[in-house]
Amino acid sequence: MHTKATGLGFHSREIRKDIFRMITNARCGHMGGSLSCVELLVSLYFSVMNIDPLQPNWTDRDRFVNSKGHATAAYYATLANRGYFSREELVNLFISVSSSFEEHGSRQGPGVDISTGSLGQGISVGAGMALSARLMERDFRAFVLAGDGECQEGQIWEGALFASHYKLDNLIVLIDRNGQQVSGTTEQIMAVEPLTEKWKSFSWDVFSVNGHDIREIIACIHSLNRNGKPKVIIAHTVKGKGVSFMEHNLDFHSFRALTADELKTASKELGLQ
Repeated sequence: MHTKATGLGFHSREIRKDIFRMITNARCGHMGGSLSCVELLVSLYFSVMNIDPLQPNWTDRDRFVNSKGHATAAYYATLANRGYFSREELVNLFISVSSSFEEHGSRQGPGVDISTGSLGQGISVGAGMALSARLMERDFRAFVLAGDGECQEGQIWEGALFASHYKLDNLIVLIDRNGQQVSGTTEQIMAVEPLTEKWKSFSWDVFSVNGHDIREIIACIHSLNRNGKPKVIIAHTVKGKGVSFMEHNLDFHSFRALTADELKTASKELGLQ
């Protein structure tokens, strides 16, 4: 069920600690993109979404699709901090053999609504979930976290057309707009701007927020109305947010071994020392 929107900054800090511990222990994972979407996930799971960790398959729960599949470390850490499973179990088993905590997300994990990993498909899945709510005469919503690099994918826009055609105003997409992807900036690789105008042209309601301001994110979602249009929130974020030398640094899109000094600095900044 809903929880009060209090002390959420604490959850962001704890989730960042877990992300760092998970990826460092596993020596595998996507650090930068996981750190950029923490406040988006905290806003959803600790304030906005109608969920119950004790009933992960509750029929009337809001659905979530982590279309940004490589940010699974952030997703799993959020679920663990929300009470779906043990934080220590997650940190120790992330990407380990025979574990359900796979790098790109598996529905085997408690609270995971859909397996993800092939980028660009999440909005189509979320649209299907939103339409199913109407067909079943249920009131749940479907939330999708997408990366900005995904907006270069054709299926994103096919899903966008489908959602607007069927007037899925219970579909809310949050785009982690950190401006970077594995091999450069989004605008260098394949420009997605003007992103706001593109979504508006597909008959979506479009909003823009600071993706690290939890109050602003929550207020924006609570302001949404059921007017027959799907919603997209473009959240402006910083890749690697929370660790000074990782911020805006493409070297940390995916994990690389940290030097002793980097490990010390990151641990201190995250409060692990």
